[in-house]
Amino acid sequence: MYTHDKRTVMTLDAGGTNFVFSALQSYHEIVTPISLSAASDDLERCLATLIEGFTKIKEQLETPPVAISFAFPGPADYEHGIIGDLPNFPAFRGGIAIGPFLKEHFNIPVFINNDGNLFAYGEALAGKLPEINARLAASGSTRSYKNLLGLTLGTGFGAGVVINNHLLTGDNGCGGDVWIMRNKKYPEMIAEESVSIRAVKRVYQELSKTDSTNKTPKDIFEIAEGKMLGDKQAARESFHELGEMVGHAMVNALNIVDGLVVIGGGVAGASKYILPGVMDEIKRPANTFAGASFPSLQMEVFNLEEEEGMTAFLEEKDTTVLVPHSEQSVPYVNHKKIGIAISTLGTNEAVALGAYSFALAQLDQ
Repeated sequence: MYTHDKRTVMTLDAGGTNFVFSALQSYHEIVTPISLSAASDDLERCLATLIEGFTKIKEQLETPPVAISFAFPGPADYEHGIIGDLPNFPAFRGGIAIGPFLKEHFNIPVFINNDGNLFAYGEALAGKLPEINARLAASGSTRSYKNLLGLTLGTGFGAGVVINNHLLTGDNGCGGDVWIMRNKKYPEMIAEESVSIRAVKRVYQELSKTDSTNKTPKDIFEIAEGKMLGDKQAARESFHELGEMVGHAMVNALNIVDGLVVIGGGVAGASKYILPGVMDEIKRPANTFAGASFPSLQMEVFNLEEEEGMTAFLEEKDTTVLVPHSEQSVPYVNHKKIGIAISTLGTNEAVALGAYSFALAQLDQ
């Protein structure tokens, strides 16, 4: 959408330890990124770091930036640029107006979102959604997708929803959140307790009956692959269970969103073991008291990471029907289908592209 746009937006990758500053133009990074200590325990130092980082980026630019746009952890009032109380940012207490602070200093608009939203927006405008639409067009299909559910599997369970190129933020900035959905396995718990790094470690420990305190999801993946000592079956089942929990939340979301799904985040590297669990849960039917059974989704779902799934997804099954009392025929989309894919951009790049796109979309309104 903004592939040839010459406007420049300054961006930030806000981690609890380091802030990495950059700038994008036409979906490309055009500066040497600058990394500075976040100073998350000292508000004045943190604010000074933000000014320093963006100033150094601005000095590298040939043309003035039109906006600043980045992701920052919540809770937050993103619309007004206010960041709330964050566990890993002890200096942020009572609400800190970062957006207005930066806008006043640099005299340009400032846009802040959560990373799940920007991940989804980046994938919708510059990632998996246009990639899949291009593959559909190349295969001769007339289908084109406009909606996307983006999910990130990492420290937590993040998400974002894009509807027809518009990011769903909601009236309270909570649109698209899935982390707080009810947990399938533990209904009194939030979904994130079973969809996160800590969940993989906990389930592996339960199944293997060994202490996995010091093991990372990457370690558990290596065990599943047989490249590291451990309980291979327990490792695979821990990712499969995470997939089931993701699938449960996904079904609830897709019955509203009805679009493609793109998954990112560090844990998504184990997708070969996660996606089968997702597909198993999606295929689980829903029933009525009268004995009727329905698919959990009205759409057929394809795993686009498998060649067989992608081939079947690209196959055109839609047809045409005649208009009554006429020789005219009209398209009949009688094959409802969506696909699930893993991000090829990578989460950080998708978030950066999402931040860039969101700023320009807001400026164009």
